[in-house]
Amino acid sequence: MTYASTGQRSAENRVSPIFLAMAAILVASGFALATGWGNARFGVFLFVVAGWMVSLCLHEYAHARTALAGGDITVGTKGYLTLNPLKYGHVVLSFVLPVVFVIMGGIGLPGGAVYIERDRIAGRLKHSLISAAGPLVNVAFGVVTLVLVSGGWFNDADTPSVIGEYAFPVSPLASGLAFLAYLQVTAAILNLLPVPGLDGYGIIEPWLSYRTRRAVAPYAPYGMLLLFALMWQSEVGRWMYDLVSWIFDLFGADVRYSDIGHAMFSFWKDY
Repeated sequence: MTYASTGQRSAENRVSPIFLAMAAILVASGFALATGWGNARFGVFLFVVAGWMVSLCLHEYAHARTALAGGDITVGTKGYLTLNPLKYGHVVLSFVLPVVFVIMGGIGLPGGAVYIERDRIAGRLKHSLISAAGPLVNVAFGVVTLVLVSGGWFNDADTPSVIGEYAFPVSPLASGLAFLAYLQVTAAILNLLPVPGLDGYGIIEPWLSYRTRRAVAPYAPYGMLLLFALMWQSEVGRWMYDLVSWIFDLFGADVRYSDIGHAMFSFWKDY
């Protein structure tokens, strides 16, 4: 029995080959960009999508790991600790839509969907921490990528980013890294907003009255879509860009590099 239970726990924590494949694509595409191999714009696309997917997996993993520490022992049997995106509660919400948001509007907005059995967890603070764990991963990713961008890591001045007839004085890998940093910063900011369906609301929800939570619950599935619409089609998107630009400035990073990275990422567009 001891051997079997130990083996089961090991399987529940074993890193998924799918996650390892995404991490390998991230490293391989970054290496290709650094060495000038292949199509640079498609390479930036692969690099950013792979990096974004890896961060989404870690975002959901953080929710699950914190829930396990809080008392929900079912997250292991559900496969949430394996970093396998196919194990999460809703693949479309957690991964398909966030990637579509990036492609359509260059907006970093994680979905949601590790199903935590909240009745197993006692204490409002624990519930808040579970919701906060995911966005904190994006904060960490944002800080690391901004430090790399501001420090000039991977920026080879002799290898410009070429878009159409224009060559920009930043290497493809550095511009892709800057765009990935932009996505992480926007993801952290947006997901911490107290909008139903997002983690920011999950942080404050345990502290609200039962009546308020019941009234808000029907709108939770639409919060993420509404926020994307506001970001994409209104002045809210400009305000967000200004805020992220300010954060880039704090780290000594040039937000224009992320704009170039976004243009490189959109390899299907002619400029």
